[in-house]
This record gives sequence, structure tokens and C-alpha cells, in this order.
Amino acid sequence: MRGFMSSLNFTTPFHPPTFLLAGIPGLEKEQFWIAFPFCIMYTIAVLGNITLLIIIKTEPSLHEPMYLFLAMLAFTDLVLSTSTLPKMLGIFWLGSREIGFLSCLAQLFFIHTFSSVESGVLMAMALDRYFAICYPLRHSSILSMRVVVALGILVLVRGVLLVSPFCFLLHRLSFCQHHVISHSYCEHMAVVKLACGDTRVNVIYGLFVAFVVTGFDIVLIFVSYTMILRVVMRLSSTDTQLKAVSTCASHACVILAFYVPALFTFLTHRFGQSVPPHVHIMVANLYLLVPPMLNPIIYGVRTKQLCEKMVLLFQQKGA
Repeated sequence: MRGFMSSLNFTTPFHPPTFLLAGIPGLEKEQFWIAFPFCIMYTIAVLGNITLLIIIKTEPSLHEPMYLFLAMLAFTDLVLSTSTLPKMLGIFWLGSREIGFLSCLAQLFFIHTFSSVESGVLMAMALDRYFAICYPLRHSSILSMRVVVALGILVLVRGVLLVSPFCFLLHRLSFCQHHVISHSYCEHMAVVKLACGDTRVNVIYGLFVAFVVTGFDIVLIFVSYTMILRVVMRLSSTDTQLKAVSTCASHACVILAFYVPALFTFLTHRFGQSVPPHVHIMVANLYLLVPPMLNPIIYGVRTKQLCEKMVLLFQQKGA
């Protein structure tokens, strides 16, 4: 108990006016060129997700649960990528490594909050596929507009409530050592490692949030797809089976693109001391770039209605 109370010391903490972001440790010379594909990926992500949002907003036939969740995913991807990429490109191209203490906390808040939101939206999309395939006649009544909006608000509130303590717990710490963050952006554990006080509360709470958010969402996604596969295997029509599998395949690709690098980054921070720093940071950067870039491409190509609306939109602009 005494150790816990001492970790929550109430002395005035020392906060540096700025931190320095290292970029990609070990690839300082190469990161100038690495920035070019990163910039291309960011441009594709922004244009693709804005296009999705415009199409879903302007087309009444797409105001269904699947597309509304997709709009939430597109908005989340825009926030995630925009929270990191402009500053990252400034580091790589201009050497603009400084970031204010409060700006760092703000960036950290948006990254971790909307990572949690993205996980929650993917979980909601898995539930949508479950009800659409397993209970097709009751799908629209179960996932009404009110329920879809409530789920969206719920995952956002969950993210805000769980991530806000990160900022409070970091703000109470003193940073009296070096102020260089070995990362391309302000990631929670990368900042915690700079503190000179007792950081056990930060580490334990970080693990708690990761297991609550990721663990809960992955279990629900796994259960949903297990039930979907059981129902699909019982279908008599091969065409219906293929259609159901095709619909779920795009979602499975998005899930893998999000969770695989996320889990790699999380585990490397805590147990991957043998992983080279540049590998860890590159994967962490791609974790915030690849899903936002791939999501509109995967759903735009794999979803017939969206693909048709996209073609129509570009034809109208070209006319």
C-alpha cells in the first residue's frame, strides 16, 4: 500500500517544455526517403476515406448498418492517420523533431482513443455480419438506426474514458532524464520510459486497458465469425455460401491489417527487447498507416454497391 501511495506522489512534477521525437532510430539517414511512400499512403488514406464518407452520406440507399459502421471506420481512420502523419513527415523531411509537452499528451490521447474506437467499430461490424447472416429477417429490427448510433457513441465514450487516465498519470510524473522519445510519435509506453519516478501504475493501467479493449473485442469478433461459419456451412446453396464468405473475407482482411501490427507493437514494447528498434518503430508507423489506406480500397472493391457508387461519382466529376 505504501509503495502504491508513493507512486502517486503529489509533489510538483517537472515537465520539460518540449520533447524530441527521434523518428526511426537506426534509420535517421534513410527516413528522408521512407517519408515518400508514407506520404503516398497517407494521401490515399485521406482521399479514399473522404470519398467513402461523401458517398455514404449522399446516397440514401447506403444508410444501412454495414455502411454506417463503415463511415465510422473511415472517420476514425482519418483521425488516426492525421494525428501522426503530418508531424511524422515534418520530422523526416524538415527535421522538425520538437513537440510540446501538452501537444505530446494530446497526440497520445487521440492515437490511443481512436485506436480503441477502431477496435470497437471492427467489433460492431462483426456483430452486424453475424446478425445479417444468422438472422437475416430480424437484422434491420435488431440493428436499427438508433442501435447503430448508440454503438458508435458507446465505443467512442469507452475510448475516451479508458485513455484519459493515460494523460493524467503521465502528467503527474517528472521527466528529469533525457527528453528524446525513441519513436516517430508520442506513444504511451515510449513516453513512460522517459519518466524518472515510479511508473508501475502507468504500466499496469496500460496493460489493463490493452486487455480490456483488445481482449473483449477480439473475443466477440472470434465468436461472431465462428457462429457465421457454422451457419454458412449449413447453407444448401453454394452461391449463397460464396456470397456470405466473400462479404466476410473483406472484413477479415481489415481485422488482420489492424490487429496483427497492433499486437506486435504492444508485445514488443514489453517483451521484445531483442527486436531491433527500427523494426519496432516501422511496424508501429505502418499500424497507423496501412489500415486507413487499405480499408477504403478493400471495401470499395469488394462491396458491389460501394464500387458502383464510386464509379458513378468519378464519372460525374469527369463529365
